[in-house]
Amino acid sequence: MTIFQGISFKEKAALLSFEYLRCIRYVDEIDLTDSFLTKKLYSKLIASSQLLEDFLDFHGAKNNRTWIFYRELTAAIRHLSLAGYSQKHILNRLKFYDLGDIKSFTYESRDTLRMIQDSIKFSSPIILDEAERLSIKVPETGYDNNFFPQIVTDEQLEHNIDDHENKFQQQQKITSIASDFLELVNDFEKFSFYERYDSIKIRELVPEKVNEVEIRRFEMLLHNLQSSFDSYVIHGGFKLGNIKLKQLRSHLSITFHLLQAMGRLLHFYERHLHGIEYKDQYKSVSESLSELIDPDVLLDRAVNYGLFYAGRFLSSGKRLASDILNENIERSSIVVGIPEERGFHSRPSLLVAKIVQHYGGEVELCVGEDKFDAASVLDIQWAGGKIKKENIKKVMFKGDSRALADLEILAGVNYGEDSMGKGIPLPSELSYLR
Repeated sequence: MTIFQGISFKEKAALLSFEYLRCIRYVDEIDLTDSFLTKKLYSKLIASSQLLEDFLDFHGAKNNRTWIFYRELTAAIRHLSLAGYSQKHILNRLKFYDLGDIKSFTYESRDTLRMIQDSIKFSSPIILDEAERLSIKVPETGYDNNFFPQIVTDEQLEHNIDDHENKFQQQQKITSIASDFLELVNDFEKFSFYERYDSIKIRELVPEKVNEVEIRRFEMLLHNLQSSFDSYVIHGGFKLGNIKLKQLRSHLSITFHLLQAMGRLLHFYERHLHGIEYKDQYKSVSESLSELIDPDVLLDRAVNYGLFYAGRFLSSGKRLASDILNENIERSSIVVGIPEERGFHSRPSLLVAKIVQHYGGEVELCVGEDKFDAASVLDIQWAGGKIKKENIKKVMFKGDSRALADLEILAGVNYGEDSMGKGIPLPSELSYLR
């Protein structure tokens, strides 16, 4: 027989609230003026609040006037703690990242963590009062300070495991990861900005253009790249590794954790503070939460800190990834014909450039002794002028063999045009151009 059999819903809620409320009492009692909550506390809050929230949701607390506020406070603590854990991780790891001058970022990171923990601190007495209103016994004392020690160290164990990874396979993985990273950066550029937004502009952006779903998508893509990097490129760390690879790994990691924290803040805003107006009870709860956790401050940290620096680190990582890619790609050359009838006008030039940009590696279009950047439509059209003037029939492409393979396919279908210069369907291998 389990402990939950034969007892009431309220008794079950009290049992599942105990560790959670003990953490809350601990936060309520300690002085956080000159200190930060620890990762161990955030971890304890995450686990205990999720267990309680799941229990309350299973029993329909979201649709019950008596229990909805307690449930929403629990959800608020869970998401704030998830954001706080990621933010604390960033601050703990900053000294290990090789990111150049990050003084301003460090200050803002501390401010953001301070906002998160202050929100938990301000909510704590309200949560304890709400538990007492529901006749849930609140622990008389919180945890002892020694239970949540501040353990931050720069000590490193000896690097004494040699990596015998197949170097060719590793090179292929590096090439693939760098290419995928460059594609992700290009996709993320729609979110980049250079001057901080005011609260009115942020409210226009969130959630219409900037929202949890989009941010979590990029978070997952970065997580996948980071996992591939750790599995196939550098297993045991960077002490003896390539400095550029270490720097790229740092850019992957810090952006991933920024988006983790940002996603949790956006989730909390979108689900618990924004636009809950169709039922008076939900609106009342949302307004009560807004009095504890200022939506404008939360959104400012999510956008003007999280989104801003994610864009900055992805941008600086782009240069690294491009260098790494071109150091590791397999290079070759092909000789192909030029587009029949009309030469390298707009359409074929664009398709060639898109193929090269898709893979990210360097490719040159060689016309006689002259070389042109095959990733640039303008450069290709300059080459087209020389080709037409000198009546050249064949050209050479040199560089990334992956792009050259697709350029050869493209040339085989006359660069996607018929004899009249009209577009024709492209082979399935080039479906990404559509």
